[in-house]
Amino acid sequence: MGGRRKAREYALQMLYQVEASGTPMSDVSDAFWEDRDIAPEVRAFADRLARGTASSLPVIDTILAESLENWRLERLAIVDRNILRLAVYEFLHEMETPPIVIIDEAIEVARRFGGEDSWQFANGILDAIRKKLEAAGALHR
Repeated sequence: MGGRRKAREYALQMLYQVEASGTPMSDVSDAFWEDRDIAPEVRAFADRLARGTASSLPVIDTILAESLENWRLERLAIVDRNILRLAVYEFLHEMETPPIVIIDEAIEVARRFGGEDSWQFANGILDAIRKKLEAAGALHR
């Protein structure tokens, strides 16, 4: 598994801990890395994703809420919600990563950490968001 996918998985785990425990991201991040021997670039990418996503939640959640048909964001499983949040953060802020790669990575993370159909759900929602953002000129790649 590549370092960037591993970083996405670490970021997901940190976001999950923040949401499940109510602990601030800075505390979760500090504790998360305590006993892990991780390549510096993997850790840096994971931290950037987790902290960036956490600090951008109002914008990200608005985008997600507008794209969920017949679902409320709060009703999604914490894992699924945070997989989507990470991908939307990447769409908006990680300009070197092509949108299709972001979707593919989210699908693979959902296969590993989500429920049985999580990957299909993530694929459909993220592709719709990608199209909306492209049409609005928000994906500058």
